[in-house]
Amino acid sequence: MEYRSIIARMINSIEHLIVGKRDAVEYTLITLLAGGHLLLEDVPGVGKTTLAKALAQTIDCGFTRIQFTPDTLPSDITGLSIYNMQTGAFEYSKGAIMNNIALADEINRTSPKTQASLLEAMEEKQVTVDGVTYPLPKPFMVIATQNPIDYLGTYNLPEAQLDRFMIKISIGYPSASDEQIMADKFLGKQFSGSLEPVVDGDAIIKMQEEVMEVKVNRDLINYITKFIQDTRKDSNISLGASPRATLALIRASQAKAYLEGRTYCIPDDILKLAVPVIAHRIILSPEARLAQTKVEKVLKDILSKIPVPVLNNA
Repeated sequence: MEYRSIIARMINSIEHLIVGKRDAVEYTLITLLAGGHLLLEDVPGVGKTTLAKALAQTIDCGFTRIQFTPDTLPSDITGLSIYNMQTGAFEYSKGAIMNNIALADEINRTSPKTQASLLEAMEEKQVTVDGVTYPLPKPFMVIATQNPIDYLGTYNLPEAQLDRFMIKISIGYPSASDEQIMADKFLGKQFSGSLEPVVDGDAIIKMQEEVMEVKVNRDLINYITKFIQDTRKDSNISLGASPRATLALIRASQAKAYLEGRTYCIPDDILKLAVPVIAHRIILSPEARLAQTKVEKVLKDILSKIPVPVLNNA
């Protein structure tokens, strides 16, 4: 846990630009430490892009912003082979995804074909162009932003794409007091410029390795798997959580424990992360959607029926 002070400095740095949203900042760092990808869905103007850029600026590593539009092509993301007339051979020209942190801004404004170009990169940390595979740099993280799907000019993300995002959150509107603080900072020009890096990529990789060593009690594993299994049986759900969701919830719980300075997970880690890790991976039944049932309520009802394990030895 030698990096505990660095994590605190990262939080403080990001909160210089993101006022009053500690939960959103922590979820972002949990996703990073767990080696996952983050989906930010909210209305325009609440700070989705700012949060992603603030995280990237606190880390001394490569960053790319991809502004998705209807005419964005898969080759813009993954790269392409270009013929070199001098050498008489094709050479790989890197795409925008070839960086440590990739901000996929307004990802739901591009076509499903272009969205699908991210699948291999997000799952296998590599891209394949013309039959040749190129590894992505480490650490690697995709932070995607999107507006709600009922807005004009957007495309639904396919289920396979959603399942590759470890966590999905909304930032939400600030409180009146936080918005006043934002106004004061804006008038004082404190939102201008960039943040100073507080950690490098090698340290992030080391922290990710330490996260994998965080202890997860067998009772907690049983608790998680019981929860995931029940999402596949609930009458309100037509598509339950995948095995990938099980692993994501375990790893995210380890990252949350690490973020809080613990070497072991506790039930509260799972309860805190269950909705942001699982909600976007399931599909409600037609009857539940007709009744306007919320995914969050369904998941919390499932959790309420499962006994929370009592750990004697964490």
